[in-house]
Amino acid sequence: MRMLRLFIHTRRHPSAILLLVQLLAMLAYPFIEDTPAGQTAFNVFGIVVLAFTIRMVKRTPGEVRVSVALAIPIIILLLMQIVLGRRDLLPWSSGLEALFYFYAALSLIAYMMDDQRATVDEFYAAGATFTLLAWGFTHLYVLLQELQPGTFAAAVNASAPRTWTELNYLSFALLSSTGIGDVIPLTVRARALASVEMLVGLMYLAAVVARLIGFSTQGKLPARRGSRPAGDSWERD
Repeated sequence: MRMLRLFIHTRRHPSAILLLVQLLAMLAYPFIEDTPAGQTAFNVFGIVVLAFTIRMVKRTPGEVRVSVALAIPIIILLLMQIVLGRRDLLPWSSGLEALFYFYAALSLIAYMMDDQRATVDEFYAAGATFTLLAWGFTHLYVLLQELQPGTFAAAVNASAPRTWTELNYLSFALLSSTGIGDVIPLTVRARALASVEMLVGLMYLAAVVARLIGFSTQGKLPARRGSRPAGDSWERD
């Protein structure tokens, strides 16, 4: 019965499905990325997330054709990395994935801003959008690291390339303005990109999330004592 209720709930709120898939991927990646078949599983899971994201974009003002046009070359590049072991294609797939997630995030923001009311699905969309933005910047960090090795350092194995999980952790820390953690950008390009992400995070919380919260509280605030109903004039006759 609980599973049935969960299924009905997620069917009514597709943003919850996207958010759940993203969270499951974030929890699963640390366990698979260091295994022999981890990269293959990582890329397969990435394709699954792409599919759920496109499904979500269908419900937004965004163009599904744009999402599909970005997703097709991404899937081809990921499959080539799986089948042929072409790691040299990683910068290309990461750059396209960053564009894909940023476009999906902008589509969800347009969906949340489309009216002046806050629904349950829009609150799920707020969480999914935050995760999409963090993933988009994560892939930009991967791209930067592939083009310029030694871009990031950490307390453990400082000279080794940072994993996707480590860069994703850095991205969430910067986007939420909760700190930088032990992963540090070393180059000026990486620091510039990190500064942009901090700005995006602040603007998202201030402009989008605050607006949704404001919509959710409309009509719930108690009327001030002595106030008159709307439409009454305060002018004396």
